[in-house]
Amino acid sequence: QGYQGLVDGGDHIKEATWESVSMMLQLGGTVIGSARCKAFTTRAGRLRAARNLVEHGITNLCVIGGDGSLTGADTFRAEWGGLVAELLKTGAITAEEAQRSSHLNIVGMVGSIDNDFCGTDMTIGTDSALHRIMEIVDAITTTAQSHQRTFVLEVMGRHCGYVLVAPGGGCHPKNWGKWLKRWFWPRFRYLALITALACGADWVFIPESPPEDNWEEHLCRRLAE
Repeated sequence: QGYQGLVDGGDHIKEATWESVSMMLQLGGTVIGSARCKAFTTRAGRLRAARNLVEHGITNLCVIGGDGSLTGADTFRAEWGGLVAELLKTGAITAEEAQRSSHLNIVGMVGSIDNDFCGTDMTIGTDSALHRIMEIVDAITTTAQSHQRTFVLEVMGRHCGYVLVAPGGGCHPKNWGKWLKRWFWPRFRYLALITALACGADWVFIPESPPEDNWEEHLCRRLAE
């Protein structure tokens, strides 16, 4: 359960075996659990997490997540020496355990569908998000055509249009060349362009570039053509 499992300890920390991880490959990453943990934002919570790691002899920690998870990992890294020293001073761990866990190796892996992390080509989860979006678009396309209706599809992505630009600012396909060159190349990365092209969206609203005034009239004209 993410940091929550780290703080709670006990049965939440288990050793991975061939049997426990078999048949996981085709499942989503959240199969290992994910949870927001207010306790980990406090030093007391991180102290409990440190104690659980020391007791299990864990000196390598891999953190998969977005801004909050990686920020927490960086704070944990910076405080690790002090946390171990405090545990030793209070008698929570032995001198041998403190020596064995004097250093904690942390690897941060960016897991975010937003794909808004500098220095990465594609964050973990972005490709899966695109795949799911395309499944939804394919599913509603038949209904849209048979009923001759327009559908508005909202997707997650926070303040990054990397995924948001996929399904749905404002450009007709025949003008994509000029529009994409103007807006996408300097501002977005690979997935935004690929998603917009892949689903054949007629109109896209993206947070980084709000639509121009009178976009409603422009959209209606395009739909009438």
